[in-house]
Amino acid sequence: MKNSSPLGNKRKTIDSIDSELLALLNKRAAIAVEIGKIKEKNGDDIFSSAREREILERLTEESRGPLSPDAVEDIFQSILTSCRSLQKHFQVAFFGPEATFTHQLALKHFGTNCGYTPVPSIKDVFREVEMKRADYGVVPVENSTEGIVNHTLDMFVNSELVIVAEREEPITENLFSSSGNLKSVKSVYSHPQPLAQCREWLDTHLPGVAIHEAASTADASIRATLDPSVAAIASALAGKLYNLKAIATKIEDSADNMTRFLIIGRAVTPPSGHDKTSILFSVKDRVGALYEMLKPFRKAGLNLTKIESRPTKRKAWEYIFFVDFIGHHSEKRVQKALAELQKNCTRLKILGSYPFIN
Repeated sequence: MKNSSPLGNKRKTIDSIDSELLALLNKRAAIAVEIGKIKEKNGDDIFSSAREREILERLTEESRGPLSPDAVEDIFQSILTSCRSLQKHFQVAFFGPEATFTHQLALKHFGTNCGYTPVPSIKDVFREVEMKRADYGVVPVENSTEGIVNHTLDMFVNSELVIVAEREEPITENLFSSSGNLKSVKSVYSHPQPLAQCREWLDTHLPGVAIHEAASTADASIRATLDPSVAAIASALAGKLYNLKAIATKIEDSADNMTRFLIIGRAVTPPSGHDKTSILFSVKDRVGALYEMLKPFRKAGLNLTKIESRPTKRKAWEYIFFVDFIGHHSEKRVQKALAELQKNCTRLKILGSYPFIN
């Protein structure tokens, strides 16, 4: 093919643009290194979820296509994480093992240039960060179909760690095997949650096939690599890491299957102008107690987005309430509401203020 052909000319243009992009990316990276030095001198945190969210939102709004907003965010998220890694090498603990949806979310949020520590329990995630063996931790806190992850909430009762960011991610379930052939499947393995989320699909497409619970989607994927008759319901990351072939994608029964993840750390996040705050409080058991506790939020015009209760495990029928509301704890109206709330609490604790992502 001649270089002067229309295709050859377009490729030359692409090559030229790529060279320009590379030069600009290295220029950006050099400035990021300088910013890192300034932050270190000032004692500021290297990672700013609020700043990164601000950049991504601005760029997706400015884009006029043909790249979709999701594509723009994916590209610049990679750029941000790569530049951040030049400022500091982060260690991130996550509720493992590898190739789970929590691992997949951690990679999306922090990028591939970090160190990752998979741990066997949510408690261990908190411990890794508390002991400073990890800078941040990633834990699931709520699924749109399966509900609250209670153990995550329980960990905040006694931990000094704070929420520094949240991510709400769609959970896409996939069916993998070593052959990629639906007819070869004799049994299906996965964690109980994905199995529950894909029950209708399994009943329709694999009636009579044995369904087995696994310790994790990663464990199910390993089983699929060892036996061609075994299929695993797992994340796209699991399929990639274990070199499995997709039999079917997006097999979850609900298209709105979302999981909310929390990023936990040791330092309080400064206001971004678009924040959410999480608190916990406990009250004496009396008639109308909860109603009275919610009045300060209404008076301050604060929008509550979530309220959950958990037993204190110290006394029968004694509860701790977890509340999320829009606003940063440094705002005057929030401080006023919390001060009024404090008067009637036996305990009040701010779990963190962090950028609110729609």
